[in-house]
Amino acid sequence: MNKILTTERLILREYNLDDTQFIIQLLNSEGWLAFIGDKNVHTEEDAKAYLLNGPMKSYTENGYGLSLVATKDDLTPIGMCGLIKRDNLDFPDIGFAFLPEYVGKGYAFEIASATITYAKDTLKLPIVYGITMPENASSKKLLEKIGLSLEGWYSFPNQGNKLLLLKLTF
Repeated sequence: MNKILTTERLILREYNLDDTQFIIQLLNSEGWLAFIGDKNVHTEEDAKAYLLNGPMKSYTENGYGLSLVATKDDLTPIGMCGLIKRDNLDFPDIGFAFLPEYVGKGYAFEIASATITYAKDTLKLPIVYGITMPENASSKKLLEKIGLSLEGWYSFPNQGNKLLLLKLTF
């Protein structure tokens, strides 16, 4: 297990190809589909491609990426959290998503706070962004709770939708 950090209740570790079933479950959960979008990951092969071309590629290229959040006591995968390097942003943004049964239990705050500390103290990043849909009130609230402030608007290249851009400067 390639562990990145631990908190009181959680472990953040790099994804590996044994995580394909979990990725299928998470990327097709109601919250993911509503606020992140359909990534068309429905089979083992889709999940393997997603992991290889997304998180695992980012670990190699950037030294960080989206990672698996598991409970510390029994290593149950419950979500993802991490930093994403976007081509059109100078610094990475923090991303997080959890299976519905683990929402509202403080897990997202716990691991996102630890990820921000990791970004500052270990990766020595001067800035971390957060991107969320304006209607995703819980995501915006969490980003603000971990220290980010509204900076303006963000749009993914070749997409017209306007997203909130939040920023934390260390």
